[in-house]
Amino acid sequence: MNDHSQPGDSAEHEYDHGALGDAEYAEFMELAAEEGFDIEDVEGAIEEAGHGPLPVLAVVGRPNVGKSTLVNRIIGRREAVVEDKPGVTRDRVTYEAEWAGRRFKVVDTGGWEQDVLGIDASVAAQAEYAIEAADAVVFVVDAKVGATDTDEAVVRLLRKAGKPVVLAANKVDGPSGEADAAYLWSLGLGEPHPVSALHGRGTGDMLDAVLEALPDAPAQTFAGAGLGGPRRIALIGRPNVGKSSLLNKVAGEERVVVNELAGTTRDPVDELIELGGITWKFVDTAGIRKRVHLQQGADYYASLRTAAAVEKAEVAVILIDASESISVQDQRIVTMAVEAGRAMVIAYNKWDTLDEERRYYLEREIETEFGQVAWAPRVNVSAYTGRHMEKLVPAIETALAGWETRVPTGRLNAFLGELVSAHPHPVRGGKQPRILFGTQAGTKPPRFVLFASGFIEAGYRRFIERRLREEFGFEGTPIHISVRVREKRGAKKK
Repeated sequence: MNDHSQPGDSAEHEYDHGALGDAEYAEFMELAAEEGFDIEDVEGAIEEAGHGPLPVLAVVGRPNVGKSTLVNRIIGRREAVVEDKPGVTRDRVTYEAEWAGRRFKVVDTGGWEQDVLGIDASVAAQAEYAIEAADAVVFVVDAKVGATDTDEAVVRLLRKAGKPVVLAANKVDGPSGEADAAYLWSLGLGEPHPVSALHGRGTGDMLDAVLEALPDAPAQTFAGAGLGGPRRIALIGRPNVGKSSLLNKVAGEERVVVNELAGTTRDPVDELIELGGITWKFVDTAGIRKRVHLQQGADYYASLRTAAAVEKAEVAVILIDASESISVQDQRIVTMAVEAGRAMVIAYNKWDTLDEERRYYLEREIETEFGQVAWAPRVNVSAYTGRHMEKLVPAIETALAGWETRVPTGRLNAFLGELVSAHPHPVRGGKQPRILFGTQAGTKPPRFVLFASGFIEAGYRRFIERRLREEFGFEGTPIHISVRVREKRGAKKK
């Protein structure tokens, strides 16, 4: 996971040191000044890299009110439903957005179809699942149509949830439509914000209201190390790979309904289970199937709830059916956990059913399909017989340790100096950019910010990540690396 950020103007405010202590921070800032970096930009980069979990905004509403269009407007780009590349999902539920210098996540609840339960029940169920993971909600209503019975049903749900709500009156393309928006005061959710998701009209004012509703940081939904609470583990995977059976086996009793019919589990079930003298909180999530935006009814809601469970978890244990070929769906689930920044363990279930030929081909599939997550601990288990279940907890503990690992700035820069000397960046366009210095600004997952003399290409950043893992471990965790490029002297706006 990498991104490039160009320096920009920062507002005057107190900066977060991220994971750096005061002395380490002061020493680092002195180094940055010597290298000619703008101090405000460096402070902003550390704050951004050390942000931790981002607040979550859910966009809810009935079909055809423009939710997905509004989500695209909020995130500033049009997201394709699917990208034709194995292991790269674009039909995900959660996106990252930024407005007025603040970053947050957006949960899109669009793209589903009503099921046999009827539209009111469908909308209410979907809204409930999205709100569960959200810190604030944008409720989208079609101003041209006005408030419907379905809208009223969602309003009742929003009041029950008690989350901050911003009411977006969509499809207001001009002044004449603002009168229609005013009628939505009747919903009792406060001021309706007239917007046109299609043309962008009014969305800035709405986003200003969103920032007021969102907390600076989300509520701590999982217990960190040393807080005394149970660590949260999300069991995720395709339907019928044995998630419920695994939960029952580690619990030592029938806690969850197990059925050969795929998709029996709809709602995540939290279970406190003691293993190895430690109490863990396991979440048995509904299986993910198909592409999210092509799913109907309960299957789509199951995916939404799985995404919510992963957001709340510290570790994602991904179950793979070892008796079947690794599928695109398996790769999408892995991508979901990586993008959420969670510690990760991959468990290959039904291992006891494999013959030598299948084991050979499975190893080749793992190398090919999961090469990008070779850092994730692997366990070969049988949820049915209990084989190798004792290896699960050590793998989870290893992943958590990697997730929480931090490298001191001095040691990191000594490592970077040796690395750049031995393996300099390729010359591009007659120039050879250099990594000048860096720091680890955050953990859970480890987040690094590197400062460079020029643009660092993606291949070299992947090389740095590989060497970081070789040197410092980071087993079981994604790593996020951002790069700041030094501006030319005099280029900064006065």
